[in-house]
Amino acid sequence: MINWPQLTDEERLQRLTPPANRPVDMVLDTDTYNEVDDQFALSLALLSPERVTLQAVYAAPFLNDRSTSPEDGMVKSYGEIVRLLDKVGVSADNFVFEGSRTYLPDMQTPVDSPAARDLVARAMAREDGDPLYVTGIACITDVASALLMEPRLVRKIVLVWLAGHDFEWPHTREFNMMQDNFASRIILDSGVPLVIVPCMGVASHMLASTYELQACIGGKNALCDALVELFCAYSDNHYGWAKEIWDISAVTWVAHPEWAPTELVHTPWLSSEDRYSFDNNRPFMRVVRWLNRTEIFRDMYTRLSRAEQIVAERRA
Repeated sequence: MINWPQLTDEERLQRLTPPANRPVDMVLDTDTYNEVDDQFALSLALLSPERVTLQAVYAAPFLNDRSTSPEDGMVKSYGEIVRLLDKVGVSADNFVFEGSRTYLPDMQTPVDSPAARDLVARAMAREDGDPLYVTGIACITDVASALLMEPRLVRKIVLVWLAGHDFEWPHTREFNMMQDNFASRIILDSGVPLVIVPCMGVASHMLASTYELQACIGGKNALCDALVELFCAYSDNHYGWAKEIWDISAVTWVAHPEWAPTELVHTPWLSSEDRYSFDNNRPFMRVVRWLNRTEIFRDMYTRLSRAEQIVAERRA
């Protein structure tokens, strides 16, 4: 059993207070090759410098019909991150890190990776009371491994994770949460300050269509054109079709928490069958209950349209 550090209720609630209107230091853990929404989330984080200081990007593993193994998914995601950064002239050197090549074998053994090591080093160097925000939009193996490598991370980070479904959903067999059940249970059992954005029932209305993207960001710059092309290629029948861009929800809570109101709840248990159970003696966490889709998408489209200018201002 891991001897996790204990936070007082006061410490936990302070860390779970939504960020004020100031830049917060953040790292992003993403399976970028898996779908089309990670690319939008990464772009949004890069292009919100007055709210988010993106310090590093971690390539997360995934396994589905777009990969042959978790390792293959991670390697493809790493390449996709680099490709996207190149569209805005941002170097991947000492900024993008490869993540786990396998899922956790059990609840005690971390998977070593450059991403996990960077997270430990980066977070442990911070002053107490000034946490690093870790935004997860993938299976959580990298972060769980870092916690197993250094349990004191519980006191050094706040994890914002798009995962699972609304608590009223009959199960929580959602891609990010179910891929690595051991890692998901470690996150929920560790006591790390946690904000969860559920997928079905909360982020599931974060929909975009090809027609909207073409109208709002088509032809604006190389990044916008790459995102539109990627999105359009995801379906061969665009008539009446819309696709969830739900990964931007986790970045939104860090950058604009007023558009992602939350409720304080007790952290649920997660079973090996990917179902929640509840215990009021468990630590508090936040769960996002609603998302202001209009404000979020208007803000994202505006930033994407100004990508070249925003990146140039960051360099100045």
